[in-house]
Amino acid sequence: MRFHYVVRVTLLTFVCLVLTGKFSSAADQIDFEPASINIQLPEGLKLGPCSAVDFDSKGRMYLFHRGPQPILCFDQSGKYVRSWGDKLIGQAHGLRVDPHNNIWVTDIGNHMVFQFSPEGKLLLALGQAGKPGDSQDQFNKPTDIAFGPQGNIFISDGYGNSRVMKFAANGKYLSQWGTPGKGAGEFNLPHSIIVDANDRVLVGDRENDRVQIFDLEGNLLEIWTGFAPYGMEFDSRGTLFVADGRANKVLQLNASGKVVNSWGKTGNGPGEYNLPHMLAVDTAGNLFVTEIGGKRLQKLQRN
Repeated sequence: MRFHYVVRVTLLTFVCLVLTGKFSSAADQIDFEPASINIQLPEGLKLGPCSAVDFDSKGRMYLFHRGPQPILCFDQSGKYVRSWGDKLIGQAHGLRVDPHNNIWVTDIGNHMVFQFSPEGKLLLALGQAGKPGDSQDQFNKPTDIAFGPQGNIFISDGYGNSRVMKFAANGKYLSQWGTPGKGAGEFNLPHSIIVDANDRVLVGDRENDRVQIFDLEGNLLEIWTGFAPYGMEFDSRGTLFVADGRANKVLQLNASGKVVNSWGKTGNGPGEYNLPHMLAVDTAGNLFVTEIGGKRLQKLQRN
């Protein structure tokens, strides 16, 4: 009888811990270690500052860098597949792959946002090339792209403007929010943007050292402080990782926006960073981090 009692108490305690969120499962314990990357660059090409990276559903990697052949595509083995963008991209910044495997980039040199097919065909161009501005059809150094429900696109705009712009899937302007400043709902360089599984828009307010969270219409819900969110990415389980370019670290945040783990320090060795910029997760849960200062791409292997 005593044995049955102990079992019942133990099970009850377990259930209570799970329901109150105080139980940490093995799946929550994430650890990474630096790992080598074997990518085959085109002959004679040397990477410039690496700005962004992402993966499509077939495991192909797209790397955005500030140099010739700015958009580079590699297969799962690291073999070079194709590149494009020389006559179009002014200066690389953000790159995201949408649910249909189309590649979106932000160009802070020409103040444009482009959508490409996986083969590099231009599908959509937003903005006025070489003409920065704050109208509905202009950007001023746009920084990042996020994908919402119904195919809506959210763009952080960015260095010159302090706003988030919302577009329909066909590029039609829908709305915007944000003004310069340090107050709630204001921005000082909205540098990264992502939409979570609850349809909340997370904006990395870089120079204010915070993430501001909005609903799909731009109503402020929450603010997380204490780090410089240069880049943000979710893994398949909804874990949020942040590239803190000021601290030269990669951070893991919990659901309340608190830093629960971090990797890296300033340096040029494996697992060290010189201005980590944006990051992506592959299908195996490994992290890939681009570096502006280090002019490289680093891999953090998930253990």
